[in-house]
Amino acid sequence: MNSNELLPEALQGSSLKLKDNPSATKTLFIESYGCQMNFSDSEIVASILQNEGYTTTTQAGSADLILVNTCAIRDNAEIRVRQRLQDYKKIKSKSDKPVLIGVLGCMAERLKKQFLEEERLVDVVVGPDAYRDLPRLLHEAESGRQSINVLLSKEETYADIAPLRLDQNGVSGFVSIMRGCDNMCSFCVVPFTRGRERSRDPQSILQECEDAYNQGYREITLLGQNVDSYKFSSNTGIALFSDLLKLIAEHLPNLWIRFSTSHPKDMTDDVLQVMALYPNICKYIHLPVQSGSDSVLERMNRGYTSAWYLNRIKAIRHFIPDCAISTDIITGFCGENPSDHQETLQLMKTVNFDFAYMFMYSERPKTLAERKYTDDVPETEKHIRLQEVIALQREHSKNALQKYVGTNQWVLIEGDSKKSNAFWMGRNSQNAVVIFPKLDEKKGDRVNVSITSSTYTALLGNRIL
Repeated sequence: MNSNELLPEALQGSSLKLKDNPSATKTLFIESYGCQMNFSDSEIVASILQNEGYTTTTQAGSADLILVNTCAIRDNAEIRVRQRLQDYKKIKSKSDKPVLIGVLGCMAERLKKQFLEEERLVDVVVGPDAYRDLPRLLHEAESGRQSINVLLSKEETYADIAPLRLDQNGVSGFVSIMRGCDNMCSFCVVPFTRGRERSRDPQSILQECEDAYNQGYREITLLGQNVDSYKFSSNTGIALFSDLLKLIAEHLPNLWIRFSTSHPKDMTDDVLQVMALYPNICKYIHLPVQSGSDSVLERMNRGYTSAWYLNRIKAIRHFIPDCAISTDIITGFCGENPSDHQETLQLMKTVNFDFAYMFMYSERPKTLAERKYTDDVPETEKHIRLQEVIALQREHSKNALQKYVGTNQWVLIEGDSKKSNAFWMGRNSQNAVVIFPKLDEKKGDRVNVSITSSTYTALLGNRIL
């Protein structure tokens, strides 16, 4: 998942503009929330519906079909989606034409009854594995029947559907390499909303990456709930994630390759060695730790200790000394005491993460944590601990950016700076944002920039001619 870089557990929303379809008879407005996988799924949905004669509008009020692709990772995500559905219900009631409203994605299975029966917010509910069924479901809804398909699949990967690229900058795109998750972390609802792991054929992934490159994309992020466990078996053998990275890097040497998300227990040296070998594989790894306390990690069912995690950090820095590392941290998980919290802060000081996504724990229905543990850390204490984590990470992020000052960095231009269209915004291999004055470059160019200063969030510099 533009502004949705590596947000595996954060909430974001945007309306996505699709390509015009000259034969279209209906209009679609689609809004996506959550992780990059959801934004990638919206591209699959857009492709399916384009083939059904839909074009799009950026105005929900003029749409025949309004779809919300949802996130169920955190409670505030659900609250925001519910509010949006209330807004769209009002639009529907005031429209002078029939309007259908649908919910897609991770909230669909868990809240299907509330959406369809109790609150009657939507006409169609579709789970992540049932997007191929959308045309039939919409046909049913048009006849006045509420429609639902939230069945999970052991095989569906949408490998044969060419996504309709929706990325706002047209430079950085997503390619899903696998679906589902087998890890069963006690706090996480993903295995219940996206099912078990299954991996795509590597040749289909390579073809999608090549198609994206031919469309002008210069960077691709390979997506999966746990990309390190990618495994595709065929008559010719077994392809692992390291094999897939090598395949794409060799065939598309001018394409920058990123990936998300990695799981510490599955991050192998083979992957790190391939990353070190190919310059077009970006030197950036998102490695969620969640907590620095072994007792908390055990209750989270993460499958590793803090010592194991630090060993993986050591391996990353051995094979890729210039690699940037980001993480996820949850404060206030069930049973977390002040000592556990201090261990998390200490791990942060040991690693010095370049960036982190930081959250207070919110209990999710159907998870092991809901069934087995008590959400016993007061909200006020969760908030205090979160603020301490944020303050420490803010300093680490600032220091991480300062180390680039005085260096030259290759930067992929993604578009105008948010503050001024006289400046470009791009990122280096380590995923750091770089701002520099425009000369004769264009979006999608990769240019060498001399870094002259840094802020808390970005690098500033000038292009080297």
